[in-house]
Amino acid sequence: MSKHTSAASGEEAVQSKPGKPYPLGATYDGEGVNFALFSENSTAAFLCLYDSADPGRETARIPLKEHTDLVWHIYLEGLQPGQLYGYRVDGPYDPKAGYFFNPNKLLLDPYARAINAPVNHDDSWLGYDYKNPSDDRYLIMNHEDSGPTMPKSVIVDPTFDWEDDQAPATPLHRSVIYELHVKGFTHLHPTIDEPIRGTYAGLGSAESIDYLKKLGITAVELLPVHQFTDESYWGYNSIGFFAPQNTYSSSGMAGQQVTEFKQMVKNLHKAGLEVILDVVYNHTGEGNQFGPMLSFQGIDNRAYYHQVGDQPEYYMDYTGTGNTLNISHPRVLQMVMDSLRYWVTDMHIDGFRFDLAAALIRTDEEIGRVSSFLDTVAQDPILAQVKLIAEPWDIQSYQVGNFPVRWSEWNGKFRDALRAFWKGDDGKAAETALRLLGSPDLYSTDGRAPANSINLITAHDGFTLNDLVTYNDKHNEANGEDNHDGSNDNLSWNCGVEGPTDDPEINALRERQKRNFLTTMLLSQGTPMIVMGDECGRTQHGNNNGYNQDSEISWMDWHWNEKQQALFDFTSQLTALRREMPILSRRKFFGTEQVNYVRPDGKEMTSADLNNPGTHCLALFIDGMRVTEQTEDGQDIGDEQLLWILNAFWEDIPFMLPRVGRKQSMWEVVVNTYDGQFKSPAETIKGGHEYNVPARSSVLLRMK
Repeated sequence: MSKHTSAASGEEAVQSKPGKPYPLGATYDGEGVNFALFSENSTAAFLCLYDSADPGRETARIPLKEHTDLVWHIYLEGLQPGQLYGYRVDGPYDPKAGYFFNPNKLLLDPYARAINAPVNHDDSWLGYDYKNPSDDRYLIMNHEDSGPTMPKSVIVDPTFDWEDDQAPATPLHRSVIYELHVKGFTHLHPTIDEPIRGTYAGLGSAESIDYLKKLGITAVELLPVHQFTDESYWGYNSIGFFAPQNTYSSSGMAGQQVTEFKQMVKNLHKAGLEVILDVVYNHTGEGNQFGPMLSFQGIDNRAYYHQVGDQPEYYMDYTGTGNTLNISHPRVLQMVMDSLRYWVTDMHIDGFRFDLAAALIRTDEEIGRVSSFLDTVAQDPILAQVKLIAEPWDIQSYQVGNFPVRWSEWNGKFRDALRAFWKGDDGKAAETALRLLGSPDLYSTDGRAPANSINLITAHDGFTLNDLVTYNDKHNEANGEDNHDGSNDNLSWNCGVEGPTDDPEINALRERQKRNFLTTMLLSQGTPMIVMGDECGRTQHGNNNGYNQDSEISWMDWHWNEKQQALFDFTSQLTALRREMPILSRRKFFGTEQVNYVRPDGKEMTSADLNNPGTHCLALFIDGMRVTEQTEDGQDIGDEQLLWILNAFWEDIPFMLPRVGRKQSMWEVVVNTYDGQFKSPAETIKGGHEYNVPARSSVLLRMK
């Protein structure tokens, strides 16, 4: 055992032992803390302790002498939860060789369980001579000490009384996912206690849970909550893969954010709601060679990031953010896997949505289904218990349908096909038919199921559902980039008028289109994902890239008019119908004998009909009498016979309702998006009679 003199006079020396190289990070055991930091190419490392009452004051700087398996480690006796710390790592500052070591910069622990302050920018965090006007200024080391202003890692007590917390374990095919922003969801809520609005506690409040239950949600998917840098409201610039974002905590940033997050999960679980995290392991918030030195770049740049082959001073950028994390390195892969397991075992998370997941399966040269990341995930017994969802693209590669068994995917082809179909584009009927049935062309040949298709119409990045049917052009002026940011690829239909209008006919058409999209998404085979506020017509006033809008543009507005309440009620009835009719969310794909496509004249559609560019009306007859399947609790799935008509044509279509093996088939209308009504008592029509399907509307009928 040895003693280390404090950096501040008059303070007691710190008692130390060699410690262990694993587990990585700072591990509190009730008597002290073991520190372990991986760095492959460094020559020295220092553990720095800071005063919790005065976070800018360094109280001890301890040289790390033990270096086992490329891990610097030490054990300090007597340290308690709440202790602030960071690292300084020395080695060559040689950017042209890919090395950026700079001991003047205090660095966050990659395994930190909490971070004590928002990660806002300070010039002292830059590792290079930022005052030099040269384009090569990153080649010159900056000697300013970043310690006084840099956020600090926090020692956290891992204990928490979970009581009898149980994961809801909702089967994927019975799930309805709700994508939300932790702050944006409750920040303006009128009845939640003001101090907890926009926080983990706000999301875990009785008011939030009651709303989600009324809507029929089974899982919330949280936009990133890993600690991130402050330039993005959405949070897609992670810098702490084990630390919950501290600004979403109402109770404090010295470790309290961890306890508050756990309590939120516990409350949601008690209500039967799962928690899925949107995680960003493809890049970090350090940017490129001109970005701040916060953690990974200063600990071991060559290990953590993909570099440009023979020019390692530059970063491979598959993400559009300046860098790409090098998951092909075994220690970086270990960090990602340790992070995922931590959120499951310690934080009780139920699943993950992987941002730009195609970037995670890259080597320096190629992308493919065979990767160390996918292989490692596939064999992991802890991750086998949770939901895994890929955003199956990055800025250079589109991999929809190419992820392996156990992976679900944001189905961009569902989104694009249904937008185009309801817009009235020619030649979309055949693909739309596939998307309604869970995209068997993408998921039926590799061991996956309809539920592996995450069906979405909108997401956080892009127009809200309301704006999708209101605007053709983006209106991102508030973002400060002269409306040049964001793509202008609206594939919906603004009913002929750009922006809001007082025209009652146009507004009625727009409301109908919203109902069409929600109905299509919630009644299709697959797993639907609703975006925060789409169920009540939330608008961003045409802004389709609100990444930096921590404002009313992005926050949920809880003051609804009658039209918004009606849309919420309609959506809630759709989710209830999905629960009540298991045939709408099967575990398996339909066989050819179980589904037929029907023409408006009542006859079966041919392949030529489906592929006719002029076909804008699609009807599916689903014959539950031919389906032999049980629900997850062992009950028969039922013998419902359904006729689902989607008329994307701009005129009404008289539709001959088929007779089904009986002299008098009787059809009852269950859903009609024209007026947004669930029929009670049901409207009934005889088979063999015409039923008028209004323009731009969808009708679900059930055989009595």
